[in-house]
Amino acid sequence: MDLLIIAEANSPLQYPTQGMKVHPLKTIIISGLGIKENPRPIHSVNLTATLGTFDVAATVDGVLIRGAGGMHMTLSSKILPNLNRQLQFVTYTNTLFHPKTADTVQFVTYEHQSVFTIKVGHGNMPKLFNSGPERATKTFLRYDKLQDLITSIRQYYPYVTIVIADDNKHPQPVTGPHIEQYIMPFGKGWFAGRNLAVSQVTTKYVLWVDDDFIFTGNTRLEKMVDILEKTTLDLVGGAVREVTGYAATYRHTISVEQGGKEGDCLHMRNGYHHTIQDFPNCVVADAVINFFLGRTDKMLRVGFDPRLSRAAHLEFFVDGLGSLHVGSCSDVIVNHASKIKLPWGKSENEKAYEKFRYYSTDGGNIQDKLFYFKNRFKCMTSN
Repeated sequence: MDLLIIAEANSPLQYPTQGMKVHPLKTIIISGLGIKENPRPIHSVNLTATLGTFDVAATVDGVLIRGAGGMHMTLSSKILPNLNRQLQFVTYTNTLFHPKTADTVQFVTYEHQSVFTIKVGHGNMPKLFNSGPERATKTFLRYDKLQDLITSIRQYYPYVTIVIADDNKHPQPVTGPHIEQYIMPFGKGWFAGRNLAVSQVTTKYVLWVDDDFIFTGNTRLEKMVDILEKTTLDLVGGAVREVTGYAATYRHTISVEQGGKEGDCLHMRNGYHHTIQDFPNCVVADAVINFFLGRTDKMLRVGFDPRLSRAAHLEFFVDGLGSLHVGSCSDVIVNHASKIKLPWGKSENEKAYEKFRYYSTDGGNIQDKLFYFKNRFKCMTSN
């Protein structure tokens, strides 16, 4: 979107429609300024800015310049080619800086007026990462399942770092090579654990998995890395296979319908936008299942609201709407440990986990109120 584009003179004025950028309090030459009009006694143009000043890098004979060094500058000449030559040397200097702003420049002649923008800001700093994604997970009252996950990961990826966020009341040490366990306050919650785990990742990509997943020969993370490297996607989800054999991708599209003073409406639909070229089993969506590989810096930028403690997932993708480019590949599959157990066959830890995970005295009202208030929603629809 920052490619320099010049508007040819449909009106007499020629100017850059986009692509002009200046560093804070620095100077640039404005590219592409020009005027194309029939002969007249005096040819004249005016430039006006709000966040900077104009000047010229060189002068051309026969051109009168008024207001150089100020926010308003006028250039005039009896000779049109000389005026156009002078316009090639017009400079802009930023004098008032605020991050992520743009100066709106007015470019005016006798009967026509045009407007273009000059972006003001620092360039993006390069970020170099160690190769290979790290795995992150949060655990609570399920050390047996966590150990099964670690064992399955080590079968296919023996040297990858596993980052664990642990908010158990009585934490148990999880040891082994390339394992990092971070202890949290008891019951701190789902998204707080995600924030902690992802914040400790030092690689370009981070893979999120639940602590009751099992890697198999179909958990081909190399494909996820490949699609992120070859596309503009920020995050790509896979599929989670249940004990029944059904593999879920949980693909959703999300849209926000603008509302009035009372708020907007969120619409969530099962499905996706379109398939991805050269990746026939992959599609573009807005939300995916909680087995995904993402760019670490992008996931940290969106973040996980720590106030969502017991049950949250789609909220992350709603927060990332407009900034996260999301994909989903159905042929990268992780298994889900079976949840089918008779009540008398459940361990005390499993019973305690279900109590914290699924039962709430407020009926989920606190979470709903937060979600609606934070995003200024008045309604939500889904299918």
